[in-house]
Amino acid sequence: MCVTCGCGKPNLVMAPEPRASQVIKLERRLLDKNDRFAAENRAWLAARGLLALNLVSSPGAGKTTLLTRTIADWRGPVHVIEGDQATSRDADKIRQAGARAVQINTGTGCHLEAEMVQRALGELEPEPGALVMIENVGNLVCPALFDLGEHAKVVILSVTEGDDKPLKYPHMFGASALMVVTKIDLLPYVEFDMGAAVARAREIQPAIEVLALSAKSGEGLEGWYRWLEATRARVSC
Repeated sequence: MCVTCGCGKPNLVMAPEPRASQVIKLERRLLDKNDRFAAENRAWLAARGLLALNLVSSPGAGKTTLLTRTIADWRGPVHVIEGDQATSRDADKIRQAGARAVQINTGTGCHLEAEMVQRALGELEPEPGALVMIENVGNLVCPALFDLGEHAKVVILSVTEGDDKPLKYPHMFGASALMVVTKIDLLPYVEFDMGAAVARAREIQPAIEVLALSAKSGEGLEGWYRWLEATRARVSC
């Protein structure tokens, strides 16, 4: 259950309104427990020299498409943890692309949590030096609050969504190290101001890095791969 948004809470409308102090205490306990598992995950990944990235976005931004293209191009093992409320469709696509994948279905939950990721890592057993990609549930709200033990959050914004998303979802963009603008092959057909999107993201998070690409056409992918290599090198030091 997510205390912040109420996901997974039955009879939400009928439940009595909790006092603010109760909500804060319950949320703090939930996040403290998650942070303990996240710290364990971080140590487990570091001991094996694994780079783990948490891919976050709204539904349909292109996370899975970018992953399948990355798997096809990447020289080395890639392991994927897939988060969705239901079905194994994305994990099936990842396996077809040639990578190992574990599907986590959250039911009514709107985000992955560190304990879920810990179980998935144990099932995947990625070899030292592998790339671990965590595709979070499509949601620009709650995943910003939950540390999974990853090295960085990568927020993915498609040009079809509009250039105002960083201002509308500041916590997610503030928590992310990299913003990947996807589907740039569609720029001639949509109203999307790249300069405005970048400026708005950096208004929230001045240090955020930005890449623009199309997983379909391949434009900009080399920049993505260089970023992955550089980030992996920093992790290995």
